[in-house]
Parts: sequence; C-alpha cells; structure tokens
Amino acid sequence: DKFWVAFGNTAFYAVATIVPQIVLGLAVALLLHGRAPARPLFRVLYYLPVVTSWVVVSLVFRFLFADQGLINYLLGEVAHVTDGQTSWLADRWTGMIAISALGIWKGVGWSMMIFLAALQGVPAALMEAAMIDGAGPWQRFRAVTLPAIRAALGFVTIMLVIGGFNVFISVYLMTGGGPAGRTEVLLTYMYNQAFGNLDFGYGSAIAVIVTLIVLALSLIQLRMFRNPDGGYV
Repeated sequence: DKFWVAFGNTAFYAVATIVPQIVLGLAVALLLHGRAPARPLFRVLYYLPVVTSWVVVSLVFRFLFADQGLINYLLGEVAHVTDGQTSWLADRWTGMIAISALGIWKGVGWSMMIFLAALQGVPAALMEAAMIDGAGPWQRFRAVTLPAIRAALGFVTIMLVIGGFNVFISVYLMTGGGPAGRTEVLLTYMYNQAFGNLDFGYGSAIAVIVTLIVLALSLIQLRMFRNPDGGYV
C-alpha cells in the first residue's frame, strides 16, 4: 500500500537525518566553542545552508545526484568506489539517501547554533573542578557538558523529529515521489491525494495522522528528557 511506503520513507528520512544532525551539530559546536581567530567566519559558513532556500538547494542536489552529476563523477572517476553509473534518484533507497543527505547538510548548522548557545551556559567552575580531579576530555564531556546542555539536546531532538516528519519540498523537487511513488513521504502523498486526485477527505485524514504521530513522539521525548525532579533543565 502506498501509504505504508510513504510512512516507511518518512520514518527512514527522520532516523537518517536526526542522528547525524545532532552528532555533527554538537561536534561542530564543541569545535567552534573554543577561542579561534576565524571562529565568527566558520559560524557563518556552517549556518549559511540553514538560510538558503529549500527550493534552490533541492534543485542543486538534484543536479549533483543526477546520472551524469558530480556525485557519480566523484565516486566513479575520482574515488573509484563505484562504476559512476548509479541512478540515485531512480530507486527508492538511493533516492532517499540523496534526500537525506540534503536534509543533513541543511540542518547541521541549525543544531550547531542551538548547541553553541547552550555551551555558553556550561559552568566554568565545574569544568575546572573536573580538570583538577584529573578528568579527561571525554569524561568532562560526559559528566559536565552533557548534563548542562540536556534541555538544549531535548529541544533540538523534538524540533528535528517534527521537521523530519514534515519533509516535503526536497522530495517534491528532487524525485517528485517517483519512480512509481517509491520515494513518496507522508506529506507528498497527502499533497498528491488531495490536489492530484482531488480526494480531500483522504488527504485531510493523512494530515491528522501525521499530526498525531508528531504529537505522540514529542510527548515521548519530553518524558525522556525530563529530569528526576520533574523539570527539563
């Protein structure tokens, strides 16, 4: 059934993009948190994809992942990893990988800025005390930094889940849901049912289902990130 294909693709996109955006965003934030002469420049460069139009970057990525595009050239002629003939946008899973790559590239800068702001609130006294006690970088990160940015981590995760289930423009412009609906996600499927087949009732039902899924996942995450005292910070 096409609905379950769209649901599976949406879930795949959410999982494939959320974890890398959190990990890479936090890693970049930690790197840019220290003092460096070009730190403002790097912050701007990493955040630039966030403010770039979804339409523009979707068309650019469609060109990059085309049969004769740059990705095939790099993988085939430069790295010799593949034969350079992969039809990325003509298959379900390779198409979803291409779409997910766009989502990760565009979202890392946003999570980085949230984590950078949270890192400003990490108590310096605790970090100094941990260093005096002989804690290494990983131990300080696990015992001091992570608990201090718990609220930011919860916020980023919830927002990324909502964004993952609301993916639309990149799918619509890169693959159009094709071939034969194999790269449809819930919102493109809803759009095609409502405005393509003029089945507004079915389209509205899909919209309600997406809303309930996002609400349920958000409530679960709120409970996961709640502190033992009942707060979120």
